[in-house]
Amino acid sequence: MDKKSLKNSRKLILTSLLLITNKFSYSQVILNANGPGNTYERITSFLAPGNGTGAVEAPDQSPDGSHQVFGRHIAEVFDSELNKYVFEFYSHFALDNDVATLAADRQRVEIKTYAASPDNLKGTLGENIIYKWRFKIQFGFQPSTNFTHLHQIKAVNGDDSSPLFTLTPRLGTPNKLELIYVANANSSTDKLSIVDLLPFEGIWVDAEEMIQVGSSGTYSITLKKHSDGTVLLSYSNSNIATIRPDNTFIRPKWGIYRSLNDIVNLRDEAVRFSDFSIAEVSALNVNSNSNAAIFATLPNPIIDKLALSSEILNQFDSLQLFDITGKLLLEKTKLSNEIDLSFLNAGLYFIQFNTTQLQSVCIKIIKK
Repeated sequence: MDKKSLKNSRKLILTSLLLITNKFSYSQVILNANGPGNTYERITSFLAPGNGTGAVEAPDQSPDGSHQVFGRHIAEVFDSELNKYVFEFYSHFALDNDVATLAADRQRVEIKTYAASPDNLKGTLGENIIYKWRFKIQFGFQPSTNFTHLHQIKAVNGDDSSPLFTLTPRLGTPNKLELIYVANANSSTDKLSIVDLLPFEGIWVDAEEMIQVGSSGTYSITLKKHSDGTVLLSYSNSNIATIRPDNTFIRPKWGIYRSLNDIVNLRDEAVRFSDFSIAEVSALNVNSNSNAAIFATLPNPIIDKLALSSEILNQFDSLQLFDITGKLLLEKTKLSNEIDLSFLNAGLYFIQFNTTQLQSVCIKIIKK
């Protein structure tokens, strides 16, 4: 390709990217503690602005007035390790009830997005979502033989009785942390990953969860030690239902939601959370059905290497990699079987594939 053609190609790429960005939206909401007082209001102002304390489910919110002696079940406390204020969630095994159902066999202290939340905080069909947060459970954290969820991805409307994904500590010898998946109301519980709970106790853990919402969507989650990046749990699946056919949207929940059916094994717990982030990108399709078939072979999310099929190599000659702002990060004027993307941080990117005839296709990738 001569210099003039290459210049025109770059102009076409940038123009295409600008046109494409008009077809999708990117948004990010980050929630952090800022000091004692008005904690529920702060949480709701980020997750469901204009709806009072509707983003918080806690015993003190119950209409029967239970456990008002303790008061609010989420506080903002200073954490010496992170050197900033964080959220601390409290659950009392002998006193708390479940505000959501008033059921005596369970209790919850959770924050959530829900129907009243802005659209950019609800995961709809075709969207790509990146959830990030930090959490710290105490030494000796005591789960039961029943459920003790710390995080849920819930479906809304239709088949929504069971969460799609949960992170659940479980009593055992030794205690475990389970990543649980329930495809639908008629399917069994699938434990996607089970690891020992002990390495999580008393430390801050960085969590990142990526979801492409669809009947054949993608899902990945990584839990790392905040102090040194050691991976404690990692799972990914490029073909998994992340929404059910009659659901309207999916949403996250964080906190302590646990069964009281095994109360003898429970104790009062305090779990710290910080740096909640919800980033969503709407769907972006390739230019034609034929291209869609070609690019369907690409692994997504990508870990370090992008493997290109012979069909892609035969049809395209070069590529450019852009971040979500349109900044050019990588350019390859000659394609090979593998492209090294290990230098990228986790997140969403766009790759523009080009031909010598100045035809191009832009696709999105998620770097794990």
